[in-house]
Amino acid sequence: MNRLRRLAPDLTPLRRYPPYRRLWMGVTVSVIGSQLTAVAVQIQVYDLTHSSFAVGLAGLVAFVGLAGFGLYGGAIADAVDRRRLTLCTSSALALCSLALALYALTHHHAVWPLYLVVFLQAGLFGIDSPARGAMLPRLLPTEVLPAANALSQVGFNLGLTVGPVLAGGLVATVGFGAAYGVDAASFLVAVYAVWRLPPMPPARFVSAGAPPQRRPVGPSAVAEGLRFLRGQPVLLMSFLVDIDAMVFGMPRALFPALSRSFFHGGPATVGLLNAAPAIGALTSAAVGGWVSRVRRQGVAVCVAIAVWGAAIAAFGFTRTLWLGMLALAVAGAADNVSAVFRSTILQVVTPDALRGRLQGVFIVVVSGGPRLGDLEAGAVAALSSPFFSVVSGGLACIAGVGLLAAAVPAFVRYDAARGARRGVPWSESEELSAAPELPGSPPGSPPG
Repeated sequence: MNRLRRLAPDLTPLRRYPPYRRLWMGVTVSVIGSQLTAVAVQIQVYDLTHSSFAVGLAGLVAFVGLAGFGLYGGAIADAVDRRRLTLCTSSALALCSLALALYALTHHHAVWPLYLVVFLQAGLFGIDSPARGAMLPRLLPTEVLPAANALSQVGFNLGLTVGPVLAGGLVATVGFGAAYGVDAASFLVAVYAVWRLPPMPPARFVSAGAPPQRRPVGPSAVAEGLRFLRGQPVLLMSFLVDIDAMVFGMPRALFPALSRSFFHGGPATVGLLNAAPAIGALTSAAVGGWVSRVRRQGVAVCVAIAVWGAAIAAFGFTRTLWLGMLALAVAGAADNVSAVFRSTILQVVTPDALRGRLQGVFIVVVSGGPRLGDLEAGAVAALSSPFFSVVSGGLACIAGVGLLAAAVPAFVRYDAARGARRGVPWSESEELSAAPELPGSPPGSPPG
């Protein structure tokens, strides 16, 4: 029994911190809805064009929107009330999903309106997500962040499991408009959850001999975050290894084609393939109590990404649906481990006054990487075959993480217990506690 308890995820953040609990619920529902739209767009573009490259091009459009707004969105999150900003962006995202639902009801066959809304959604997500991510260290003390990140991955992967399956079922039985409409309605829950959170005013900074000031918003603010990242090799590596995994080892754009050619299925099969990595991630999270005891987090990330690449390569050889889903589930389990530790490294190393901007970089990487992976997979498949695209991508992922680990040994040596803030080129006097202690936090919780 004690061994089972040690494996089970630590529920302390959900039990003891009501603001985090509300944020967790809202994000989980939002991810379910967002996956409805993501999978429906994937299927709709393929139905209209019969081209995996066109599906991958939607990923490129999303990446452009995400990269264009993500870095600047992080600067905004450091300069305004993060709660209020999230309320605005979530409402705008709901309108985008509603626009897709209305367009689906018109039965037009042009693809460019889908690309346009995907671009807008990605841009809004690039502003919304850094604000949400930067909230977490304000809501929780440092020692429970690994457990909170593990729980956040549970909620995220629950959405990645339920959303694609639900999308495939709705598209197959009711149509694209229903999938987009349910996504729009899901934002009501997400907006309510954020509404219940306490205010999240921006941190202030101090210049020598001057009173506290608010952080500026603009190119200089973005550049400040990038300068900080450049001086943090461990943090920078956590981004680079994820780019390696997602660009080379993400076969998502091929799922509509593979569902027909490999597995002889339709929209429901596409939904199952999209859900399979999240099923593995949920399984990993269910026995993930051990993550809070891992000190060599850099090593854990490298091993997890190598396992991801190997599982994706194995997926390319499968022709039976359940075997393909099993390979993708193993990949998802490994990705969950990587995501927990990469998020924790980011939150611990980064000062609060820069967290929005670094979360912006993080979101561009973790959400933009798969979009570039869509383009890479679609382009390689168009030039060769879906089989070659999947297998070569998985093997390239393994080779890439090996080269990166050899190039930056500090990442492999990273010890969470003693190296979290070592070498941070940031004066402690510059980071002030602008945020008051949050309601609902237990006594002794840090104000932010």
